[in-house]
Order: sequence, then structure tokens, then C-alpha cells
Amino acid sequence: MALQDMTGKKVPSVVFHTRVGDSWKDVSTEDLFAGKKVIVFSLPGAFTPTCSSSHLPRYNELAAAFKENGIDAIYCVSVNDTFVMNAWAADEESDNIYMIPDGNCEFTEGMGMLVDKNDLGFGKRSWRYSMVVNDGVVEKMFIEPEEPGDPFKVSDADTMLKYIAPDWKAQESIAIFTKPGCSFCAKAKEALKAKGLAYEEIVLGKDATVTSVRAITGKVTAPQVFVGGQYIGGSEELEAYLAK
Repeated sequence: MALQDMTGKKVPSVVFHTRVGDSWKDVSTEDLFAGKKVIVFSLPGAFTPTCSSSHLPRYNELAAAFKENGIDAIYCVSVNDTFVMNAWAADEESDNIYMIPDGNCEFTEGMGMLVDKNDLGFGKRSWRYSMVVNDGVVEKMFIEPEEPGDPFKVSDADTMLKYIAPDWKAQESIAIFTKPGCSFCAKAKEALKAKGLAYEEIVLGKDATVTSVRAITGKVTAPQVFVGGQYIGGSEELEAYLAK
């Protein structure tokens, strides 16, 4: 395996065949990169473990921080077709990430990142990497080390954001249990948004049950909020916490 560092070079010229609603839409690299400063992260496959649990979600979570630091868009590239990428985006609720289906491997091969994953039955796939692209030219690449398995050490969102904004400090992770139609839940989410705080919402009846909330907090009401591993409580407790 001989990976290629494209720093200082233009990204390959490729047309991606995407599906928007019920229609096909061709999107070129010119459309995606011209006049923009963007982040691209590429991974072996949609719906695969590391990609779904860590790589994609964290970029989606930190999208606002990237935007505040001069990034116009975040793109996820994978050697999958547009239907798979669209389904994965919907499943992950990754609204802040633009999915690029490189089903023909043209972009990945042009980047020098195409590798064999035959041992897993994947065929040709992308090596895991991330990069900053400024007006179509690669400014910086973070390429995972060439070692067995699927290393995930340098192409993560936090490493990239530290490069973009060296003084940036990670926000403590916030999770909030909510239930549909709950006015107190809506109030709590608005309070977090007003402070510019990103959070993960766990909807009762969809992502978890009342039993889960009772087991974790001893309560059955919503919302229930956690910040950085610390249990805060409901909307009133959250309001007091944010006022500190």
C-alpha cells in the first residue's frame, strides 16, 4: 500500500452522481470546492462501526465550531453509492455534513487513497484520512498510519479543529433525555442553544425508554440533562446550572 500526500496539489476533477429526492443530480468537484474553504474526511464505508460511532458523528457535532473558524462546509467521502450515503446520513441525522458518494472510486483513486479491503469483502475502498481544501487546493492532510486494521488516530474532528483553531477547547459533551410534545424539554433545548452549546438528544419512545431514564436518574420525567458525565437534572436545574 502506497498512500499519497496531496498537500499543495489540486483535488482531482470528478463528477459525482447524487440522488436528491426522486431526481439525479450531478455534482462536480468545481461545484464543491471552488471559492470555498472546506473540510473533507474520507472513510472505508457507510454504516461501518468506527465510521458510524465516532468519525461522522463528531464532525457533525463540531460543525458549528468549524464554521466559526472560517470553514464553509464539511464533506464526507466514501466509496459507496448515493442511495447508501443518503440512507446513512438519515440514520445518523448528520444534517451538518454533505455526503459525497464516490461509488466509482474516481475521487479516492485520484487522491492516492484507494486501497484493497478484499479481506473484509469490501473490494476497493478509501483509506481513512481528512484534509483542509482551500479553493480546490489541499492545504493540509491528516492520513492514518499505514498499519493493519482500520487505524483512527489523526483524521478525527478534534485533531482537525485543533489545526484550524489551535486555542480551541472542546465543549463538555451534553446529553438530554426528552419526550415528544414536552414543553419543558423544548425550554431546556432552547436554553442550551441560546448558550451555543451542542447536545445529543435522546428521545423517549424512539432512542430510549422511561425504564432507561429511571435506571440512570431514578426519575421518570423529562427532560433529564447530563453535562460532561455529571447529572444536572430537569429544566429548572439546567437553568440554574447555565446561570453559573
